[in-house]
Amino acid sequence: SNVEQCALPPAAMAVPVLMFAGGVIGNITAIAALSGSNQGRKSSAFFALVCGLAVTDLLGTCLASPITIATYLDRNVLDDRNLCEFHSFLLLFFGVAGLSIIFAMSGERYLAICCPYTYQRCGIDKYFARKCLFCIYFSNIVFCCLPVMGMSESTCQPSQTWCFINWRANELLPAAYSFLYASVSFLLILMTIILNFAVCGTLLIMRRRKVQNPVTRGSTRARWTALSSDVEAQMMTVLMVTSVVVLGCSAPLVVRRNSQADLAAIRIAAVNAILDPWIYILLRRTLFRKVRKFSKRVYSSRKSKTPCSQSDHHQGLAATKGTLQAAMHSQAGSSPSSSSLTNWTKCAAPHDFNVFHRC
Repeated sequence: SNVEQCALPPAAMAVPVLMFAGGVIGNITAIAALSGSNQGRKSSAFFALVCGLAVTDLLGTCLASPITIATYLDRNVLDDRNLCEFHSFLLLFFGVAGLSIIFAMSGERYLAICCPYTYQRCGIDKYFARKCLFCIYFSNIVFCCLPVMGMSESTCQPSQTWCFINWRANELLPAAYSFLYASVSFLLILMTIILNFAVCGTLLIMRRRKVQNPVTRGSTRARWTALSSDVEAQMMTVLMVTSVVVLGCSAPLVVRRNSQADLAAIRIAAVNAILDPWIYILLRRTLFRKVRKFSKRVYSSRKSKTPCSQSDHHQGLAATKGTLQAAMHSQAGSSPSSSSLTNWTKCAAPHDFNVFHRC
């Protein structure tokens, strides 16, 4: 039939089907893991943004991937103009929405660590984060609907498996929109990197001050500092790893070269929705604490196995010499002679104190 002639070999469908299954299963598992977190963590703005990113990845996978899989069954699916524009909108929207949420997460951590008074005064909590997510969704929907309104044109790409805006359009409006979309994506990536570096630098400065001005182990301030540093370390680890994955997967799509490179770029961007949920699953706070405790235990065991210093060795020899003198004095009833003391000292002088017992 005509459909069978246009269909690709079954082996070619394995990649999109596996990516679709991996994205759905991973994001559902991540959302379930996030839902099982404690109530205190759920009230934080960072947690709300992480959940928003997981839901965004799940929606993007469920909406865009079935259309891609359908193109492998029938290469003429995207000949429908409305479906092609819808697929292009999905790729545009979920690409820039993921970058926007990552930028919001970086901004939230920057305000919480670098500007804590502003953070408290603005009342940034989960409700504020939900409003932020709503603004991100609304603004990006309007921005990505501009091609449908006539500002740009969505075309089926040479592989016939996905639609996107025409980057090489010569008309003024389509070229302007392509430049605008690339500029917004680039600025989101750049600002996210800058904020992450600023937060990491501030944490390093705080760590250095903590080492220079230690507090007593049992004080309330010490316990609160340890707890807050543990929470901040876990949040920053999640943020940094997620940022690297999202930025690394999204950047190739911003730099367009040829049809083959574009196809590889859109596939790399699709991998983002598969990797993100496993970051939340593997870097949960309970697992993060276990890994941190294990690393501290390994470090302390290595430190305890280090050989004693030279000063400790000399102190041990002096103590041994004093013990020998006392023993000789009690045995002879008088001060020991120099010759006997020399013989005893020579026996105890070797670096291996076990030699003393053999003597």
